[in-house]
Amino acid sequence: MTTARGPVAAEERRQRRAPHERRTGGVVPLPLAVLATLAVLFLLVPLGAMLLRAPWTSLPRILEEGSVLEALRLSLLCASAATAVSLLVGVPLAWVLARAEFRGLPLLRALVTLPLVLPPVVGGVALLLAFGRLGVVGRYLDLWFGFTLPFTTLGVIAAEAFVAMPFLVVTVEGAFRSLDRGYEEAAVTLGASRLTTFRRVTLPLVGPSLVAGSVLCWARALGEFGATITFAGNFPGRTQTMPLAVYLAMETDPDAALALSLVLLLVSVAVLALLRDRWLRAGSTL
Repeated sequence: MTTARGPVAAEERRQRRAPHERRTGGVVPLPLAVLATLAVLFLLVPLGAMLLRAPWTSLPRILEEGSVLEALRLSLLCASAATAVSLLVGVPLAWVLARAEFRGLPLLRALVTLPLVLPPVVGGVALLLAFGRLGVVGRYLDLWFGFTLPFTTLGVIAAEAFVAMPFLVVTVEGAFRSLDRGYEEAAVTLGASRLTTFRRVTLPLVGPSLVAGSVLCWARALGEFGATITFAGNFPGRTQTMPLAVYLAMETDPDAALALSLVLLLVSVAVLALLRDRWLRAGSTL
């Protein structure tokens, strides 16, 4: 009788505590509320200042200038291309990190995610040492094929992919790890090949995380500055993306810099809204 009553009594005690927990669960201690308010102000006041100081009356004229449109076009093109490259090689890499078992895997995972914490300028220097005309790989590209990567539009794409791909890899790797393998095993049992299973079963199941990682990768590539200016330079129409155009405009035309910054801010807000409302709540592992 005592054994049977135990779980029932525990459930009754939990239900008696539940109303009190609901009443007090939303109360924020005053010190935490003050510190949280300071954090919000610290993060939002600079953005508010930018909105207040923005040249709203001359904004259409500034955004219609050829150099601004060219920087925007180049930014969108390079960020999209860098995301495509990251998807092509980053998704298989994420699968290997999540499913493979071999010595040195933790070290490989750490090296792959290193660009997340590496200063972008250092990443640009590393790219120069690897793919520059006298670099470890670049010298042979120049010698054998007459191809140079630095200070070209392809160099911008390479720099952006270098710093942005880890966002995709980390996100998708987490999805692969948490995926129920029973679906894949069932597909293999029914005669599907490993590649078909990966394409028809695995990828659709990790779809929300794949999209979330792609959007994060694209947004990071769009805002890349340090590696781009170090590895690709700042040539209008060829390597000058929006962040570089903002940096250059701050010295000569602050209103144009503010206008370009507002465009990037709008894109960032749109990306966050997409991630929060559609994909992160749909089961992403971020």
